[in-house]
Amino acid sequence: ADKGANVSNSATTAASPARPTQTASLWASTGSAPPRVQQLLREVTEFVEQEVLPAEEELTRHSLSADRWTISPKIEELKAKAKAAKLWNLWLPKDMDPQGKAGAGLTNKEYATLCEVMGRSPFAPEVFNCSAPDTGNMEVLHRFGTDSHKAEFLAPLLNGDIRSCFAMTEPDVASSDATNISSHIVRTDGGFRLNGRKWWTSGAMDPRCKVIIFMGKTDPSAPRHKQQSMVVVRMDAPGVKVVRPLTVYGYDDAPHGHAAMTFTDVDVPADAVLLGEGRGFEIAQARLGPD
Repeated sequence: ADKGANVSNSATTAASPARPTQTASLWASTGSAPPRVQQLLREVTEFVEQEVLPAEEELTRHSLSADRWTISPKIEELKAKAKAAKLWNLWLPKDMDPQGKAGAGLTNKEYATLCEVMGRSPFAPEVFNCSAPDTGNMEVLHRFGTDSHKAEFLAPLLNGDIRSCFAMTEPDVASSDATNISSHIVRTDGGFRLNGRKWWTSGAMDPRCKVIIFMGKTDPSAPRHKQQSMVVVRMDAPGVKVVRPLTVYGYDDAPHGHAAMTFTDVDVPADAVLLGEGRGFEIAQARLGPD
């Protein structure tokens, strides 16, 4: 992909505007939230105000520089501090982590309270390892991935060492209705072969992106919602190509970006298909639906 500096700016050119110090709550009052949530809300708010917001000017400068398609050392520094403060993987659903060993073990409502605070900065979600598309992809790998997928991809994602992307939307069809997805997933002697064009693949421009969850058709003759499958694909697999970054109102969200991609005769093993052929919509519902 062309990652030159001629791409439109990914961040505002001015310093971030002042933000309110108070955050509206999903609870009738903050005091009515469970004590554990109240404590996390205080800790996340303090971290955002004392660590993330003061770093925004430096992070914005980096996003406007010639190195904008690289990762700012400041982001990694903040991630290390958040992890040390045990403000890490706060998204991890309670049913997946009931004891809070890898995250906070919160319900959706409890986590949403923290998202209100993280939403005060475009940089905050990544600092707490709570940014899309990684959160959804990690949940998919946790629920439906093989032991191999979990060791190779889920563990480093949970640790914040790598990033991921989700390849569903296509330029040739109205992809808001995912039954229109037309990329091919064809069985071969050793597994499956993928062919298709994707775009708006968020996160694919990130140099740390190592894994793709790809959606395509395994059986066009099956019932409408049984035609699709989801496949785990290595970012460096032969035939995977990042064509270019795309922009939204002139913003490209470097260094993560939204990529146009092509998949040309990409071979994957049989166990790369998550949960089984024709179960892509089932996975999508689990990925998007509430706990």
